[in-house]
Amino acid sequence: MTESLGLAPETGLEDGPVQPIGLFGGSFNPPHLAHLALARLAFERLGLAQVLWMPAGQPWQKAGQEVSHGPHRAAMVAELIAGEPGFVLDEREIQRSGPSYTLVTVRQLQAEHPGAEIVLIIGQDQYARLHTWHGAAELLAAVTLAVAGREGQSPEPSEVLAGLPHRIMPLPLPRLDISSTQIRARVKAGEPVDSLVGTRVARYIDQHHLYQGTP
Repeated sequence: MTESLGLAPETGLEDGPVQPIGLFGGSFNPPHLAHLALARLAFERLGLAQVLWMPAGQPWQKAGQEVSHGPHRAAMVAELIAGEPGFVLDEREIQRSGPSYTLVTVRQLQAEHPGAEIVLIIGQDQYARLHTWHGAAELLAAVTLAVAGREGQSPEPSEVLAGLPHRIMPLPLPRLDISSTQIRARVKAGEPVDSLVGTRVARYIDQHHLYQGTP
């Protein structure tokens, strides 16, 4: 039971006294230009007051996978979004002990920004498995989803998610063949990644010997 809100003024989010706030979370291991493109699109199309970039502390759905130290991932996000108006690095999840649950963060943001709509920015892959997230029903009731479908297509919920009421704003993001897995593999192979993460993040990865299989 999705409620598609479309894009821009007709969403009604901008009509209130408080502009909506974008929440863009993830492992960002590392952050890359596709992340930046999605955040820019959401910020511009949805009239967001700001986009909070939130690296996960302990991504519970990636248990067993190698994830770089939180401060490194936060520093790379800071390099990626440097000079971008409206983009803010929020380190609360890497500073919080225990698994990183989006619902806990949303509750905090609601307390900090009374009356503001919280817009959760995600891609199709996250949307398809969102019903498995901690407190999914409560989370869906608390936020509006801004979802980028695959290759510019309309977002498709899972069968379970389709039965849960939620608000969604599709984001027409063109196909960008960039993934953090691909970037880590290229770094390990000694290949350049500037075109995937930008010069600043590439320099940070090199200076701190990340993803190279060395201490």
